[in-house]
Amino acid sequence: MSVPPGGHIAITSDVHDAADRRRRILAIVGSSSGNLVEWYDFYCYAFFALYFAPAFFPKGDSTSQLLQTAGIFAVGFFMRPVGGWLFGRIGDRVGRRASMVISVLMMCFGSLLIGILPTYATVGTLAPVLLLLARMLQGLSVGGEYGTSATYMSEVAIKGKRGFFASFQYVTLIGGQLLASLVLVTLQSVMTGDELTAYGWRIPFFIGAGLAVVALYLRRSLAETKQGGDMENAGTFGALFKHWRAFCVVLAYTAGGSLSFYTFTTYMQKYLVNTAGMPKTSASQVMTWVLLVYMLIQPIFGALSDRIGRKANMILYSGLGMLMVVPLMSFLGTNKDPYLAFAMITLGLSVISFYTGISGIVKAELFPTNVRALGVGLSYAIANALFGGTAEFVALWFKDNGMEGTFFWYVTILLAIAFVASLIMPNPKVHGYLDGAGTVEEALGKKPDYAHA
Repeated sequence: MSVPPGGHIAITSDVHDAADRRRRILAIVGSSSGNLVEWYDFYCYAFFALYFAPAFFPKGDSTSQLLQTAGIFAVGFFMRPVGGWLFGRIGDRVGRRASMVISVLMMCFGSLLIGILPTYATVGTLAPVLLLLARMLQGLSVGGEYGTSATYMSEVAIKGKRGFFASFQYVTLIGGQLLASLVLVTLQSVMTGDELTAYGWRIPFFIGAGLAVVALYLRRSLAETKQGGDMENAGTFGALFKHWRAFCVVLAYTAGGSLSFYTFTTYMQKYLVNTAGMPKTSASQVMTWVLLVYMLIQPIFGALSDRIGRKANMILYSGLGMLMVVPLMSFLGTNKDPYLAFAMITLGLSVISFYTGISGIVKAELFPTNVRALGVGLSYAIANALFGGTAEFVALWFKDNGMEGTFFWYVTILLAIAFVASLIMPNPKVHGYLDGAGTVEEALGKKPDYAHA
């Protein structure tokens, strides 16, 4: 049997391609597992706030207690820009892997600290101060986690399927929420409300600290993706400023995405209890099933963006989102049926999935290698801190002042701004730093005076 010319080369190439694909998939798994642990730790605070709020803020009614814990939740978000800068700089100058390892260690320590904190009854006002410090540490960590992991997963993803593979960042981000929710539901089934309020709320934070050890092991084995580039200016504000137009576009559509995401996830549990009057256990169960479905559909929307383009995804998310928020939230506020609540919240999150399924890569494509981790992390962290992290606080403030419906219009306005940003956004297939032939700056109306990365 004769071998066609070059036949052996094709076989070798196929073997190499298969091995490369396996390495890339393992890298996605390794990076995303750490991402899951980080976000589990972070969301435990939101889901267990109903139980530990009286331990740190014993005075006032349930709404005022939740308002104070939401305030600390928001402060944690304000540390994210610092984390986005710090870990983005480490990721661009030292490497993505080093940045991800440090961030998961920091989150582990913050979670462990919350688990062992004394209560107000023991140390008085020092208790909420220590809680605030622990949340600031977690905010710093997760501020760096998003940008670096989004950058890493976008770079390691297979060309032509970047949307699908990069969607696993939000699969694990939502998975962290889901895991926190599952732990809550499990503890609710084996412990009484009094037991959870007294000491049971500490358990999930100890679990998170333990899981971080596994994530650390997986991340230490990751291959590095950062290569060469302008190392002298890597991760600096000066280098990032050359891309300020792209930075502003990302800020605008991330603001609407973050606000709507936190409205329909972390705040929704409290909304169902405080406004709709649904029992705590029912609300927890509804959100657990909602998050499971939401997590599973992320790769569908990521893969869709590989076919129709990221820009189309973003226009659909923001356009449909600004039309749905007011009627959907108004309906949920008067509904006590858990099945209807599940259906309506899932509908809302399906629309938001046009964004969350590509959240990382749609940012990474707009920045070159030498400032990618910084550009993605800092822009996300600023918008997330200002609008995502304050979502619960603003919503509860409006409710406390008898203007709850105003919050729905606030979300709508931010989604309208995101819609405009999505229209302005360059098409990454043509003007993108991962696969595009042109540059983002050309698409935004400025001829660049630096080398295309």
